Amino acid sequence: MENKIKVVSGIRSTGRLHLGNYLGALRQFVEMQARHDCYFFIADYHALTTHPEPGLAGQRVHTVLAEYLAAGLDPEQCTLYVQSDLPETAELYLLLNMHAYVGELERCTSFKDKVRTQPNNVNAGLLTYPVLMAADILIHRGQKVPVGKDQEQNLEMARNFAQRFNHFYKVDWFPEPQPYRASQSSELIKVPGLDGSGKMGKSEGEGNAIFLAEDPSTIRKKIMRAVTDTGPTQPNSTPEGAVANLYSLLGLVSSSDVVEEYRDAYANCTIRYGDLKKQLAEDMVSFLAPLRERILELESQHKKIEEIRQYGAEKARRSAVETLHKVREIMGF
Repeated sequence: MENKIKVVSGIRSTGRLHLGNYLGALRQFVEMQARHDCYFFIADYHALTTHPEPGLAGQRVHTVLAEYLAAGLDPEQCTLYVQSDLPETAELYLLLNMHAYVGELERCTSFKDKVRTQPNNVNAGLLTYPVLMAADILIHRGQKVPVGKDQEQNLEMARNFAQRFNHFYKVDWFPEPQPYRASQSSELIKVPGLDGSGKMGKSEGEGNAIFLAEDPSTIRKKIMRAVTDTGPTQPNSTPEGAVANLYSLLGLVSSSDVVEEYRDAYANCTIRYGDLKKQLAEDMVSFLAPLRERILELESQHKKIEEIRQYGAEKARRSAVETLHKVREIMGF
C-alpha cells in the first residue's frame, strides 16, 4: 500500500442512492479500488446537517452500505466504513476548527446555498461542513479526492487547512489533497434529473431522481411524468432543457442504435415524446434490474452487513489512529 495513491471519498446517507450516485461516483469507486489505496465512507455525520430526524440514521446507513456493496465495492480491496464509527475524525474536526475562520466559512458557496434553501435550519454544522470534509480526507492523509463541481471549493478549503496546519506548526505532515482525475481527458459523468431543473439529486424531490432499488412500476411512472416541451419546430434542431435531459439519460442506459433513432426523429421533427419516454423507461428498468436484485438481497442480510461494517471500522481506525496520534504530538498534547 505504501506506493499507492491514497484516495478518499464519501456519500451522505440522506436516503437511498440514485442513478447519479451510481454513474457519477460508485462506478468510478469500483474502478479505483483495484489501483489505489482507497477509503470510501458513508457520511452519516454530514447527513445530519440537513436530515437530523431521530431514529432514521441507522437504517439509512444500513441501506447505503448494502448499495455500496451491490455496486461492486469490495471490503478486501478498499477500506469501506461509516463516518461515525471513526471517533478520530470528530477529534481532528475539532482541532482543525481552531485553524478555520468564520469569515472564510461564511463565504462558502455551499453554505450560502443551504442558507437559501433551508432558512429554518441554518445550523453550525452547515457552517463548518468544509472543516469536517477536510477532517474526513486528512485523517487518512488523503492525496486524491474524486469530487464534482459543487464540492471543488470545499476541497480547496481542505488544501488550505492542510497548508495552514503545516505552516503554523512548521511541519510537513498533511499532504495537500487534489481532485482525482482518472485521465487527462476524462470527464465526470453528469446525470440530469427528471424535472428539468439540473442534476439528479435526493434533495430536489422524489420526482427528480431514479433510485437504484426502485421498483419497475415506479421507474416507469416517474419517466412518463418527466417534463418535456411542445417539440421541435425546425429541422435539425438540438434538444434543449428538460428534453435534453431525457436524451442524456437515454445515452447513459440505451444502446447507440436506440439513441441514434430518437436523435434522428428529433432532427426530422417526427419525435413523439410518449414513445421516447416508454423506450427510456424500459431501458432504465433493464439497466437497473441486476443492481436492484443485489441491493435487495444484501439488505436482508443484516448480520453480514454488520460484520462488514465492523471490519471496515477496524481497517479505517488503523490509519486514523496513527494520523491523530501524530497531530496531537505536533500540537503539543
